[in-house]
Amino acid sequence: MRRPPLIGIVAGEASGDNLGRGLMRALKRRHPGARFVGIGGAGMLAEGLESLAAMDRLSVNGFVDPLVRLPELLGILRGLLARFAAERPDVFIGVDFNVFNLLVERRLKRRGIPTVHYVSPSVYAWRRGRVRRVARSADLLLTLYPFEPAFYAASTLRAVYVGHPLADEIAPDAGDSAARRAARERLGLAVHGTVVALLPGSRLSEVRLLGEIFLDAAALLAQRLPGVAFVVPCVRPQIEAWLVDALARRAPLPILAHSGNARLALTACDAALVKSGTSTLEAMLLARPMVVSYRLGALSYRVVRMLLRTAHVALPNILAGRELVPELLQDAATPAALAEALLVELDKSARDPEYLAVFRQLHQALRRNADEQAAAAVSALLR
Repeated sequence: MRRPPLIGIVAGEASGDNLGRGLMRALKRRHPGARFVGIGGAGMLAEGLESLAAMDRLSVNGFVDPLVRLPELLGILRGLLARFAAERPDVFIGVDFNVFNLLVERRLKRRGIPTVHYVSPSVYAWRRGRVRRVARSADLLLTLYPFEPAFYAASTLRAVYVGHPLADEIAPDAGDSAARRAARERLGLAVHGTVVALLPGSRLSEVRLLGEIFLDAAALLAQRLPGVAFVVPCVRPQIEAWLVDALARRAPLPILAHSGNARLALTACDAALVKSGTSTLEAMLLARPMVVSYRLGALSYRVVRMLLRTAHVALPNILAGRELVPELLQDAATPAALAEALLVELDKSARDPEYLAVFRQLHQALRRNADEQAAAAVSALLR
C-alpha cells in the first residue's frame, strides 16, 4: 500500500495562507494522512502544516527592505531546500509569493521533484517574459482567471484554470438587500439612506497616496447627497490612526472607521470608491457599483505606464474585456472627477436593475469550487 504523500508548500503572505489552507483541506480529503511541510500562516498551521519558519519572516516591503533582509531570506531558502533535499516531497506547491517561490520551485524541479505554482503572475498586465521563468520553474500552474492559461500556451508548462476561491466564498446572494441591511445594522449605520464605502488601500503607503483625494471626493458627495454616510475599512491600526488625524483637519464628515476588512463595508454600501486591486473583485462579487482609482509617485507611474500591456487595471474590466466600471488613474483621479463618476454609477444602478447583471455572470464564471479543482490538478501530478 502506498504511503500518504509528503507535500511541500510555502505561502509568504495572508492571501497565500488563505489559498494554501483551502488547498490543503481539499488535498487531505483526497489523500488521508498526507503530510504538509513548509511555511504558512495561521490558516495553514490549523490544517496541520509542519512549519519550518514563521511566515512573517518572509514579509518584505519596498526596495530597501529586501536588501537589508537578504541574508535572513537566503538562510530560510537554504533551510527549505536542505529539508526538501533530505525528505524529497512527492510534490512542492508555491502559493503566490512569486520571487521566493519560483526560486524554490526551479531548484527542486532540477532535482526531479514535481513543482506547482498556485496563482499566475500578472503576465497579462506587464513583464510577459515571466512566462518563460514560470515555465522553467513549475511543472503545473494553477490560475485564478480564465484568460490566463492562454499566455502559457506556447510554453511547456501545463496551466490549469481552477477558478477563484473568493467567488466560491462569496455566495451569489451575498450582496442582496437583506445582507445589506444586516451589514448596516452590524456597523451601526442607518438602514435607509445612501452609504458609500471608501477603500483607498490596505497598506498605509497606499492610503497616503489616495486617502486625502477620497476624503475630498466624499466631501463633494456629501453636498450632493443629503444624508449620505461613508464607511472606511481600516485593516491596520496605522490606517485608522491616519484617518482620525485626516478627519480632525477637515470640516465634519459622516464617516465611520470600521476596524476590519473590506467585506462588511462593501456589503453595507450602495457604491464604492476603490483602489485598484483585489477589492475591485470583491465589490464585483457583491454586485456593488464602483469607481476604481490608483495613484503612484510621478516617476513610478511613468515607469508603470511604459511597462503596462493591458487596456484596463480594474479586475472587472479585465475579466469582461471592456470597461464595466470607470477607471480614474493618477492625474485623472481628482476629487471632483471621482465624485461625479460615482454619482453617475449610483444613478445607473437606480434606473436599471439589470445594470449589474454582467457582474453576476462573471461571478458564476469564477465560481468553480477552486479548492477542489486545484486539489484535483495536484493529485493528477502526484499520480
